[in-house]
Amino acid sequence: MSWEAVIGLEVHVQLNTATKAFSASAPQFGARPNSCTDPTVLGLPGSLPVFNHAALMLALRLGLATGCTIRNRSRFARKHYFYPDQPKNYQISQYDEPLCEHGAVEFFFEGKPHKVKLTRIHLEEDAGKNNHHGPVSLVDLNRAGIPLCEVVSEPDIRSAEEAADYMRALHQLVKHLDICEGNMERGHLRCDANVSIRKHGATEYGTRTELKNINSFKFVQKAITHEIARQTRLIEGGGTVTQETRLWDADAGVSHSMRSKEEANDYRYFPDPDLPPLNVADELIERVRGELPELPVQQMLRFTGELGVSVDDARTLSADRQLAQYFDAAVVAYGAPTGAKTIANWMLGELLNQLNRADTSLAECRVTPAQLAALVKLVDEDTISGKIGKNVLIDMFASGDDPGAIVERKGLKQITDSSALEGMVAEVIASNDKQAAQYRAGKTGLLGFFVGQVMKKSRGQANPKMVNEILRRLLGEPE
Repeated sequence: MSWEAVIGLEVHVQLNTATKAFSASAPQFGARPNSCTDPTVLGLPGSLPVFNHAALMLALRLGLATGCTIRNRSRFARKHYFYPDQPKNYQISQYDEPLCEHGAVEFFFEGKPHKVKLTRIHLEEDAGKNNHHGPVSLVDLNRAGIPLCEVVSEPDIRSAEEAADYMRALHQLVKHLDICEGNMERGHLRCDANVSIRKHGATEYGTRTELKNINSFKFVQKAITHEIARQTRLIEGGGTVTQETRLWDADAGVSHSMRSKEEANDYRYFPDPDLPPLNVADELIERVRGELPELPVQQMLRFTGELGVSVDDARTLSADRQLAQYFDAAVVAYGAPTGAKTIANWMLGELLNQLNRADTSLAECRVTPAQLAALVKLVDEDTISGKIGKNVLIDMFASGDDPGAIVERKGLKQITDSSALEGMVAEVIASNDKQAAQYRAGKTGLLGFFVGQVMKKSRGQANPKMVNEILRRLLGEPE
C-alpha cells in the first residue's frame, strides 16, 4: 500500500529584542537560573504587561517578507494551561486575530524554486524551561516572556527532506532580516512538526501527531522520517494512530508519547483584558515594506539567472547577507557579469579557506571586494596563473596589499612570450628523451609530466595553455 505524508510545521522564532515581550527584564543566555525575571514574568499580583514595540517591528518585517496580509487590528489572547514553566498559568499569545496571515516561505527545493504556504504568523511570549534530573525537576524562568513569532505553515509539506529545507530557508530568512540570531543550539529557532499519512490520491487528512521542540535541521528530517515509518507500520499492522504530542529523543533516534494532543478549546482562549488591541497603521506597514532588503530567494534567482552562478554556489552566497553583499561588490568592481562565476569560485574556495584558517570573519578581512575582483581579473587575463593567484591571495590576506602591487614586487607575471616558452619546452624535451620517445610511442599521459617540468623550470610562471600547445607541436603526434 502506498502512503503519502502530510506535514505542517510550527516554528518558534526568538525575536532579537533587548527586553522581553511584556516586561523590562533582559534575556541573557547562560545567566544564573531565574535571574532574568521580574514581577510580570513571575505573575505577581498587581503586575501588568506592557507590549514591546520592537517585537512588533521585527514581526512586521517577517510578515511582509513572506507576503503575509497584515491586520491593522490584532489582539493578544490568554492561552491557559497549568505547567510549572508558566507561573501565570497562561501564556500571552494571539489566537483568532493574529498579526499576519497567509503568505508563503519561498526557497529552492531539489534545485527548483518552491514555496510552502503559511496559515499565520503570530506574536507570543515564550515559556520557561523545565530541567529534569532523574526524579527531580527544576524550573528556570529566564526564558519565560521572551518575544516569539510563531510561523505556522499550511499542511503543504510532503516529505521529511522538504521539511528540513523549509526550516533551512526560514532560518536563512530570519537571519537575513536581522530579526533573530538563529542559534538553534540556544533555542532561537524551534520546531513542532505535525505529521499524518494518507493513501495516495486521498483528499481527507489522517490522524496527526505532533513532534515537539525539535532544534536542528537534521533532527527535523530524522524525526519526521521516523514518525512516517511509525504511522505506516501501525496502520498496516491493523492499528490506529492516536492524536498525541510526542517528544523526539535525538540520542536514541525514537519518539515517545508525551500527552494527548490538545485542541484550541482545551486552552480556553479569550482576549487578554490587560492588553489593548494592537493597532498598526498602513503608513507603518508601507514604511517597513520599503525598508526590506533583497530577500535570499530573490538573490538566488538573480545570481543564477543574471550572473550564471551555480545553484549550490548561489545558495551558499545568499545564505549570509554579508557574503552576498561582498560578492555583489566584487562583481561590480570586476566590471562585467561574466566574471561573477569565477569570483564566486574564488570567494567560496580560497577566500573562505583563508578566513577559516585565521578564524576570522568577512567583516575583518583585509581583502576588499575590489581587490579580489582585481586578482580574478589578473588570472582571467593570463597575467598570472591560477596557482600563482592562490599564493598572491595569501599575501593579500596577510598584508592587505593590492594584487597588482604584489605581482610587480615579486616578479610573478605569467610568461607569454612564445619564443621564450619554446626554448624552455625544447630544453625539457631534450633532458627527458626517454619520456619523449614513450610519448611518441603512444603513452600520451606523459604530456602532464612534461607540462609539470616546464612549470617547474619557469617557477610556475609559464602560461599553461601555451605550454600545452608548444609541447604537442614539438613532441609530434603519437603513433
